Parts: sequence; structure tokens; C-alpha cells
Amino acid sequence: MSQAKTIWVTQPSLAPLKEFLPYLRQIWKTGVMTHNGPLMQRLERELAAFLGVPDVACVANGTCAMQVAIRALDLAGEIITTPFSFIATANVIAWERCVPVFVDIDPATWNLDPDLIEAAITPRTSAILPVHVFGRPCDTERIDGIARRHGLKVVYDAAHALGVQVAGQSVLLRGDVGCASFHATKIFNTCEGGACVSADPALMARIRRLRFFGFDERKEIVDGGMNAKMTEISAALGLANLAHLPEVMATRRRKYELYRHELADCPHVRFQAYRPDEYNFCYMPVLFDSEERLLAAERELQRRHIVPRRYFHPALDTLGIFGQRDALPISRRVAACILCLPLYTKLADAQIKRICAIVATC
Repeated sequence: MSQAKTIWVTQPSLAPLKEFLPYLRQIWKTGVMTHNGPLMQRLERELAAFLGVPDVACVANGTCAMQVAIRALDLAGEIITTPFSFIATANVIAWERCVPVFVDIDPATWNLDPDLIEAAITPRTSAILPVHVFGRPCDTERIDGIARRHGLKVVYDAAHALGVQVAGQSVLLRGDVGCASFHATKIFNTCEGGACVSADPALMARIRRLRFFGFDERKEIVDGGMNAKMTEISAALGLANLAHLPEVMATRRRKYELYRHELADCPHVRFQAYRPDEYNFCYMPVLFDSEERLLAAERELQRRHIVPRRYFHPALDTLGIFGQRDALPISRRVAACILCLPLYTKLADAQIKRICAIVATC
């Protein structure tokens, strides 16, 4: 495919280069490129203010955010999670020598189904790790309530959910830790990056130690740790991009709603259940009535130099590396039939209408 003509599933939202360059000049002037640098500290403060949370701890990426959260909470044994997510969600559980236990998803929201969680709890269960899929928040009230009753911790994979609020509060404050991703494909990006958010100051202090080899603020090693630091260059890009985030979110919402309008009468697709005030419009997922129709639409779109993506396929419980035994039919059906259509700030309305016309005729 011609790179110039292809419509990709996403493109990063980037501030004008002229707004990024002054931060780079500061880095070149000071020579500070990492190790809890001033730009990263500033990004943490500005993100906390934007999100309305007491504290943000930036890390190298969203995967590191979940790894550090699992270590900070001293989790072991089994962790209940969703099979409908990117591979990183289950990988971090296994990487930290825990066992992912998959529970099926809700057919409307595509999030972990709270009705099925308690049946999966065993004496070895230490935590629940749900995902706010495509930015649609989980039923945090029920999940957190289940965790409290059973003495479990909750780590939310909020990779898609930056800027999402529930009952007027950032969804990142739900559970024990909320883990964000600032990857280039996300609604807010630092190229690579992520963050942990918690309302517990002591837990946040430990997260900061763990991301930097176990050093405390006095540069004494007081804990185990890893190298999960965010660089100053990533923080610089984040600061430049953060100034444009409200505009980016508003633009994506308008484009998402145009998709919904154009496909409203299409009988063979349906959409994720959501509330507009609890959504950030970071993706454009559509669920086809069959995998055969999805594949036909994917082929026709690609023939016309339009590249959608099958987020998330296959369902994680089907992968042999995790040893899942029980079939989870809803996640498998959703994973087989879901396709994310292109959605990004610079995508033209005419291109959206063209994409919808192709989908509707498949």
C-alpha cells in the first residue's frame, strides 16, 4: 500500500513542532535527560491538575505501570482479569509470576462481567485486574465492592481511559491503582509512556521508589525496584501535547458521533454501550454480526487503502501460553467479530463517510 494514500486505523495527535522545540532546547541546555527530571515532574503536576487527581507517577510505558502496581501491592497467586484486551494485560500478570484467571465479559460493554467474578475467586486469588475497554469504564462500584468483601486488591488497566470520569471523578482513582498508557496510539501520548494513579500517598511513594531501582528521595536504596523511569524527551512531548488534549478529545468525539450517525441504519453492525459523559472517544469499534462479514469488510477496506484493525483478536483465553481451560463464549464471539475503524484528529469527514459506505455495503 502507498504510505501517502493509506488511511491507517490511527495517527498520533501531535502538538505543532514549534511548541515542542523549546522543551528540547531546555534539555540540550541543561543536559538533564532522565532520572526524575524537571520536565517529568512538571508533567506529573500538570496531568494531576488536568485529571483532578492528587498525584500522578509517570513511568516508561503502560506495561511498566501495571508491573509496578502489582509489585507495589505485593500481589501473588491468582489475578482475575478479562480475556478481551491487548496481550500486555495478561502478560504483566504472568511476568510478575502471578496466574491470570480469565472471566468472561459483558456482551454490551465488553468489559469484565461483575456477575461472574465471585465464582472465579479462590483461596489463591489476590487481586482483580479489569480493563476499561476502549475507554468505556468498568462497573467500578460493583468490582470494588466485590474486592472489599473478599479482601482483594484492584488494579485497573486504564490504558484507554485517560480523561474519563465516573460520577465527576477521574476513573483512575478507582480501585487501588489506575494504570494509564501514553503510547503513540493513545488519545494523549508521550511517544512511549504511562502513569500510575492512586489516592493512597504511601502507595504512590512506593511506586516512585519501584520505578527507580528502589531509591527513596534521599537516594538511599530502601526497596526492590526496576528501571521504569520516563525520560525528559517523553515528558517534553507530553507537555506539548497536553495543551491540546481538550481540543483533541472534542474533535474525536465529533468524528465518533459522525460514524455512529452514518452507520445508524446498518443492520449488520452494532456498537459498544456507553454514556457520552463517561467516554473519551479514543477508538471506533464496531461489532459485526459474523466474522465472515467482518473479514469481507476488512478485505474491501484494505483494497481501497483503508487499514482497520481487529482490536482485540484473538481472545486471550484462547492462547495456549496462559493455560486457560474454560471456554468463555462472549469474549470469543466479540473478539472474532469486532473491528476498529480509523479514528484520529486529522481524519476528514469525507473519509469517514466513505469508510461507512463501504462497511454498510459489505
